[in-house]
Amino acid sequence: MLANEIAEPLRAKYVDLMRRIGSAESALVAFSGGVDSALLAFLAHQALGDRALAVTADSPSVPRRQLEEATRFAATLGLPHEVITTDEVDDPQYQENAGNRCFFCKTELYGKMQQMAKERGYAVVFDGTNADDGGDHRPGMTAAEQHHVRSPLLEAGMGKADIRNLSRLAELPTWDKPASACLASRVAYGIEVTSEVLERIEQGEEAVREMGFRQFRVRHHGTLVRIEVSPDELSRALDPQMAARFVTVFKGLGYAFVSLDLEGYRSGSLNAALLQISDSVE
Repeated sequence: MLANEIAEPLRAKYVDLMRRIGSAESALVAFSGGVDSALLAFLAHQALGDRALAVTADSPSVPRRQLEEATRFAATLGLPHEVITTDEVDDPQYQENAGNRCFFCKTELYGKMQQMAKERGYAVVFDGTNADDGGDHRPGMTAAEQHHVRSPLLEAGMGKADIRNLSRLAELPTWDKPASACLASRVAYGIEVTSEVLERIEQGEEAVREMGFRQFRVRHHGTLVRIEVSPDELSRALDPQMAARFVTVFKGLGYAFVSLDLEGYRSGSLNAALLQISDSVE
């Protein structure tokens, strides 16, 4: 991808991004397979060649589909890629699922990546944090700061729309991929995160995907499941026959109550409870 193929003002951000990536002698890239980290891994390989290694974490909190897609993306594009095991689910502080759960997950990941970088001589660890990530509750960014992880997309001022546009121009298959996050992000705060709960959520989301929905979340609230689908798919979800399918699937997974969120899918919806708590304290 050449800079002159990109229209301003995105071109200036792209040039700045490549300068920032290229200034590193070598890099490990935290690569989940999502839109942001996929672009970063691709551009890091363009700038640094085999001195850039994409690293994907594998744990019970990572959907099998997401891991397979990340592995396939790297293989298709010829990116050096490794999968490492992370053990955040064994951490009692992570299991407790307080508002800072993500901090312990990222601490586990970045700690292992920093150790890997030290042992193999990589100069820096990159992650896919972008300029739009500051508007939500993201304790994982604190873990990144503590482990001296760099975020080139954020440094270059690139937001989600910029990242999708660049990915489309580069003909990356991830350019229009729906937003993704770890399975633990579906568990309401205060409810313990266990491997069994994560497996149940993953099975539920695979079932919703097989029903033909594209953008959705299965939110776990103990004995109740709350299903979010994108607003443009909501009318289909409200069809009585489809509602009956939801009930059959999720009661089969052990939920006592099955609900459909009438606001539809929105990223980080469980964080609204944290904001309400913060407002009441103030």
